[in-house]
Parts: sequence; C-alpha cells; structure tokens
Amino acid sequence: MVIGIVCEFDPLHRGHARLLSHARALGADTVVCAMSGSFTQRGSFAALSKTARAEMAVRCGADLVLELPTPWAMSPAETFARGGVRLLALAGADTLLFGSECGDLPALRCLADCLDSPTFADHLTAAPESGLTFAARRQAAAASLLDNATAALLQSPNNTLAVEYLRALRHTHSAMTPCTLRREGAGHDGAPEGDTASASFLRELLRQGRGEAACAYIEAQGAPIVVKADGLALGKGVIVAQTVEEAKGAVRSMIEDKAFGQSGARVVIEEFMEGPEVSVLSFTDGETVVPMVSSMDHKCALDGDKGPNTGGMGTIAPNPCYTEKIADECMQTIFLPTIRAMKAEGRPFKGCLYFGLMLTKDGPKVVEYNCRFGDPETQVVLPLLKSDLLTVMQATTSGTLKDGPVELSTDSACCVVLASNGYPKKYESGFPITMSEEAAAHTYVAGAKKDGDRLLTAGGRVLGVTAVAPTLEEAVKEAYRLSSEVDFANKYCRSDIGRRALAAQKERE
Repeated sequence: MVIGIVCEFDPLHRGHARLLSHARALGADTVVCAMSGSFTQRGSFAALSKTARAEMAVRCGADLVLELPTPWAMSPAETFARGGVRLLALAGADTLLFGSECGDLPALRCLADCLDSPTFADHLTAAPESGLTFAARRQAAAASLLDNATAALLQSPNNTLAVEYLRALRHTHSAMTPCTLRREGAGHDGAPEGDTASASFLRELLRQGRGEAACAYIEAQGAPIVVKADGLALGKGVIVAQTVEEAKGAVRSMIEDKAFGQSGARVVIEEFMEGPEVSVLSFTDGETVVPMVSSMDHKCALDGDKGPNTGGMGTIAPNPCYTEKIADECMQTIFLPTIRAMKAEGRPFKGCLYFGLMLTKDGPKVVEYNCRFGDPETQVVLPLLKSDLLTVMQATTSGTLKDGPVELSTDSACCVVLASNGYPKKYESGFPITMSEEAAAHTYVAGAKKDGDRLLTAGGRVLGVTAVAPTLEEAVKEAYRLSSEVDFANKYCRSDIGRRALAAQKERE
C-alpha cells in the first residue's frame, strides 16, 4: 500500500507526526508526501525551509517528499487539493490520507457531492451577500441543500480542505481511496492544547523571533528533549533536558540571558535519543572512508554522567559498544552515504571527518558531524594509529586512500582531562602546574600558558593525560596513575572515566 499525504508541514508538529504514524498503522508500505516548497497556500514565505521540513517529515515516517509546484501550493483550497492529488497519483499512491476536524468521511463525502451538484451554483448565487464572506455564503448555500449541522462542518479549515480532496479525487478520475483522521488537540489557529500546538500558532511565534517560539515547540513535543546553541559554544552549548521546564529554562538562558553570547542567539531543538554514544574519526579521500579506532567521550562534568555538558572530561578507545556488526551497518548506512551525498552536491570532502553517533534501539543515529579531529577523542585515537599520519593524509588528498591500508593498534587508550574546579561554569585560573617527567611525556596541553619557566592554568580544561596499554582496564589505571603526578590549585577530574566502557565490555564477555 502506498499512502499519499498533501501537506505544508510548516512547521511539522505532533498532529502531523500522528498523521504520519497513522499511515503506518493503516498498513502503508510507502508514505509519499506532496509538500509545499518555499511558499505556502497563504501566499507567504514558509516559516521554515523546505529542506528542513522535508527532513522532519522523513524523520517522522515519510519515505518520499515531493515538492508541490508553486502555482498549486499558493492557490486556493480547490486548486491546492487538485494539484496535490495529481502529484500523488503520478507517484503511485493508492490511498489518500488527510486530516479533518470531524473525522467523518461520509459527512465530508456528502458535502463534496453537494458542492458538485448541478443546483449548488444556483443556491450560492441566491445566498444573501449582506457583507458575508464567500465561505459564509457557501456554507449558507450548502445548508439550503443539506442540514445545518452538516453544512457547519465547512466552518473548519481542515474540513473544507478535506472536502476539496474528495472533489479532486472525483474531478481527476483518481482511483485513490480516501481516508481521514480526526484532528486532536489545538484548533487550527488556537493556542497549544494538551500536547499539540497548531502550525499557525507556531508560525506566528517563529516570525516574532522570540524564545517563546522554541518554548511553544517544546511544549508540543514534550520531554526529554535536547536544546542546542546554534553557534560555536566549545562543546558546552548542549542541554539534555529531562523536563519541559528544564528545556524552556535552557532556551531562555541562551536567547534572553545570552549564556553563550551570540552563539545562543538562535537555538536548535532536537529529539532526545537514548543509547551509548560513539565517536568515530575517519579518513576520507572523497570516495573511500577508513574509520580510525572508535572512542567514547565523557561529556558531563560530574561522575555518573551528571552535571552540565562540557567539551569532554575524558575518553577511552576502543568503544566496546561499537561492535563489528554495528561498524558494518554504520559504514553502509551512514559513512558512505554521507561521502557520496557531499560528492553529489558538488562538495566532495577530503580529510578527517568526525561522526558523532548514538546507538539507539532503532539502530545507529547521527548526533553530529565535524570536519576535523575531535578533542579529547584525538588524544586516544591517534596513539592507536600505527600507520604514518603524514602518509595517510597525503593519500586523502591524492585520492589513493584505498591503495594503502591504514594499520590500527589492538591496544586500548584512556585520556583523563584535568580541569579547573567549577568548569564549565565559573572557575579561577593562573595557578602554577607541576608534574613528573613521566607524566609530562603523556600530557596534552589545553587550557594552560607559559609564564617564563612556569606553566600556568589558563582555562577550564587544562590538561589531558593519556595512557596506552594492552587492555582497557590497564589503560584506565595507568592514566589515573599518571594524572596523580600532575598538580595545580583547584585541580579537578572525574573519577569514573572508562567505568561505563569497562562495564559494557564485561557484559559482552
């Protein structure tokens, strides 16, 4: 079964997600959406880009999103519906699914028959004008042929559009079977009701450009949910909110209180994903992708993965959650498609590409991309690269990565970040750093500066101490031993780097 949906999704909200979910519940093998592009039926610019809206649709269950040509997208309901039906018919849809306020298909059919009846035009002409809108006159004409209750269904915009879909099916001689889903929650132009806000309500808030828009969206989506600063925030601009109030507080902190300056002037709201995180740094020459050893970052400031997000409090490699089977799946469904898509867009990429992944119950999902080595992942990944780094990078630029194997160590590595107490919020710096000669040989400098012969703290994350050993347990133990030989005032580090990985490793065994 191929189910077609005519839509704008500007923006896509829970009511729309429910419609897409209902398509699957009906037994759809494929869900095709005919969606407005940059302009909407109201003759205005869409509040969100067509690319963003198409992506939302796919994430909520659509298999294919086709752009409804602008002349149809900007037309009144009759032409809008007819254009959408024609496009879906060309796409092979055999069922047309649409929302309506009443959810009563027989009543909607009755109205469609009425509007197409030979006598309707006469009744419409006879309807008193007396300052009435066309919609009101049409309803009055329908009431003269039907009963008032049925005609009153035309007062609701989605019922009106549903009637036009039924008329379009008839006028285009379409074999598609119509199916309607009753609207729940907020009215067409109403404020949020229950867990749903109307698209018109969300659009208005978006156009105002205030944090209320994001807060309204959060209200509609519920929690847990992720709030991100849209600009560069040194890895700290991500809030995983467990409650709606926490998420709204994060929005206000970023937009109104300028917690991240201009980086937080705009925010990104993302769905919450649950599962182990994996960082995979890879080499690519635009055709071939060669992943390095996987790693596990520890972003939260406090033990037990609690507290605010940071730029990273430590890492281990390899990540025991990243099995060979998952690695193969990521290569086929994420890594290679990413490279091929960039090439297809005329933007081929060569160099180091960072994949931040979440291993969810529905499979691996992309959290973020970075076109660089990641910190502090690099501190554990590069020590496990046995091949010469320069040679590998030359192969990425020359397009010969497939010709020279990249050799990786089977050892394990652990990096413990030594931070200033209070990071990532308020902390003091300028304190002298001392360390043993052995520790110095395994230490990467981050937030520190030279003052004559002295090394002083000069940031939140001050140093990263890395150890390599045959096993992960040994690497973790050695990293903490070396860290104990480094000292400065207000020194702080997590005490559980690698604990989660060791537990996952033991579970696999």
